Amino acid sequence: MSTSNDLLSCPISFVLFHDPVVAQDGHTYERAAIEDWIRRNGKSPITQQRLSIKHLYPNHLVTRIVDSFEEFTRNKKYQFTLDIDIRKSDRPFFQTQTKSIYNAQWLLNNDNLSEIVLLKINGARARKEASFYVELTRHPNIVRTFDFVNDKDDNRQNGAVLLIQEYACKGSLYDLLQEQPVLPNEKVLVQMFLQIIEAMIYLASNQVIHGDSACRSALVFHADPNNPENNVVKLTDFGLSRASQLFSVVPSSAQTQLDIVPVRYAAPEILLDSTQPDHYTEKSEVNSMGVLMWEAYSRSTLPWTNVERDEDVIQLVTMGDVLPQSSNCSQPY
Repeated sequence: MSTSNDLLSCPISFVLFHDPVVAQDGHTYERAAIEDWIRRNGKSPITQQRLSIKHLYPNHLVTRIVDSFEEFTRNKKYQFTLDIDIRKSDRPFFQTQTKSIYNAQWLLNNDNLSEIVLLKINGARARKEASFYVELTRHPNIVRTFDFVNDKDDNRQNGAVLLIQEYACKGSLYDLLQEQPVLPNEKVLVQMFLQIIEAMIYLASNQVIHGDSACRSALVFHADPNNPENNVVKLTDFGLSRASQLFSVVPSSAQTQLDIVPVRYAAPEILLDSTQPDHYTEKSEVNSMGVLMWEAYSRSTLPWTNVERDEDVIQLVTMGDVLPQSSNCSQPY
């Protein structure tokens, strides 16, 4: 593991510091993360020297930096302004029908702030979707959102919402697996799966159903093909999220983003009737998580890749067919 250029985040968990401590190796970590690391490994994740939990001391300087940043955010009332607080690139580096992601940077005299991107969400439910990112941002395996951004010079946003999010230097899990010459060790994959599952559990505990679990929805913040503990992934992309407090699924002749079903990842009960809100549950999420794991074992291969039409996939799944075990997947998993 290498040191992070972001002084606001723990180099183990890649989460904003809450209780930063200095270890015997001279580096700063989140207390809970380094204590757990020492119990399991005994050595520094950066220098490999022996560490002791008894010799962890509060880093008051980093605490002040984090507190200053948090106070700045609160004073802004979580409303930032484009070209005053941040600057974005002219063109997005990722774009879909409803989302665009731009490279961005803080326009502040502080080199210690997190690397960021600007997420633009379009559509009638854009602000409701954005609220998922903002309200659920504190989990260590959910991408952090710093909040909304105003574009004072753009009067044509038509309901679009701008958000500042932390930057995932390794891209998505889909991209990582596509680019790797060989599949990571199975223990590495399982560690990534566990982190995604933790995020899904957190969403479910907040009555949120993600609805679009796939490798493209998991961003990679640290990747080590050999050591499972050196991998950090975070869940994002709540575009199809369902929650009783924020969304209600209403049949309509006009298709919106909420009506779109990721057919090749969806549970049979959803494919039978996607208009029923009670079909979207943590049980359907478990099904999608299973497909995500199959996709990862298959190095980002599209599920049911040999079946051309989604209509045929729906028929197969609702009749009880399942994806075959990948050759890379050991029997216990």
